[in-house]
Amino acid sequence: MDQTLNDGGWRGSQEGWLEAAYESLLESGVDSVKILPLAKKLNLSRTSFYWFFKDREELLAGLVARWRDKNTGSIVRQSEAYAETLAEAMLNVFDCWLDEKLFDSQFEFAIRSWALQSAEILSEVQDADRTRIEALARMFMRFGHSEIAADVRARTTYLVQIGYITMQSKENIALRMKRIPEYIAIYTGQVPQQRELDRFRARHGYKAD
Repeated sequence: MDQTLNDGGWRGSQEGWLEAAYESLLESGVDSVKILPLAKKLNLSRTSFYWFFKDREELLAGLVARWRDKNTGSIVRQSEAYAETLAEAMLNVFDCWLDEKLFDSQFEFAIRSWALQSAEILSEVQDADRTRIEALARMFMRFGHSEIAADVRARTTYLVQIGYITMQSKENIALRMKRIPEYIAIYTGQVPQQRELDRFRARHGYKAD
């Protein structure tokens, strides 16, 4: 939504309020996402908030929707992307782990931390986990795996990555790229072809030494 002007000055925009809330959530957790501190951060009046949101709960719901649409949506879309082999399909999913425009790991960590103190958000996270795992399982089934094998491989793929996030594990890009072919082989049972790895690395702007 475009910025809105009232008699007293700029009200800001709905996206601006959401972005400020997102930054506060990542920096200090959900308890810091409050209307007055956000207004000060944006240099706007507190009343401007109510032009875009009914209350704080609606703002928080907007944050959850933003997380769901980006992180869950990207995993589903990447799992459904065209691929000639299962290894290539898995590399499409791995785009999520290297491209923050597709999957925001910090946002994921913040939402999962929030879920520790909110049954409602925990339910949202559990729904997202199911949706993501089911999408990955469908990908495996598309390449000939049985339902049970697809489910186990999907869980293995997904739970390892969530472990990276919740443990806040850090890898430099060179080490990450070195490990990825082995992860692909373990998850899919296929060794990725060199041309598949080359395309994957190229779209992430990586050149091996």
